[in-house]
Order: sequence, then structure tokens, then C-alpha cells
Amino acid sequence: MRHLKKGRQIGSDAAHGKAILRSLALALLTHERIKTTEMRAKEVRGLVDRIITWGKKGDVHSRRLIIAALGGEKKLINPATGKQDLEMSYRVIHDIAPRFAERPGGYTRILKLGPRKGDNASMVILEFVE
Repeated sequence: MRHLKKGRQIGSDAAHGKAILRSLALALLTHERIKTTEMRAKEVRGLVDRIITWGKKGDVHSRRLIIAALGGEKKLINPATGKQDLEMSYRVIHDIAPRFAERPGGYTRILKLGPRKGDNASMVILEFVE
């Protein structure tokens, strides 16, 4: 029975699904546009909207909530340099959130692309609304 289990089934278990959502949120905040399945895009949209709303507040508590939602700063390792990337919470607060200062919510857009060739999964582009 699925009592008290909210949301879509992503990954094999809850920890895997949570890791997928964190990874997709981090990729969207880094690249500002990602290509993924429709189900994953609809799930990660709420997490990203919450992170941007925290970024609009910009206080210390919001910064810590952003770090916790993205899996902690120590997990954000820049593959190009191999060093810890401590700038994601800074980037959300100072670069991404000010663009949505007047917008009360709905910071992302989903553009449908059609089915994927291999398994017929519905593919979409998830991007920020400008």
C-alpha cells in the first residue's frame, strides 16, 4: 500500500529518487536548461521553485536550506577543477533569484519534445522563464 507516500515513483527506492531530484535540480541551476523525461521534470519543478523562493529571501537560514536541499556543499565538486564548488548557494541568491524578484512563483517552463526513440518515454526541456 502507498499510504503516506506522496509524489511520483522515481528511481528504485526513496534514496535513489531523492538523489536523482537533487542532481536534476543542481543541473538546472547550473545550466539553466536541461533535457529530461516529463515525469522527472514535473517532480523537480517544485524543488527548484522552492530553492529560488529561498534565494529571494537571501538570509542565512535560506542559504542553509538551499545547501541542505542540494545535498550539502561538500557534495558539490566541480569536475573541471576537482575543488569544492561553494558558489551554488551564492549563485542562487545573487544571480538567479533577483531575476524573479517580481514573480510570485512558477519560475520554470516545460517544453514537450515528443517520445524518446529507445523506450518511448515522453521527453521535455525544463528551463527557467525569462
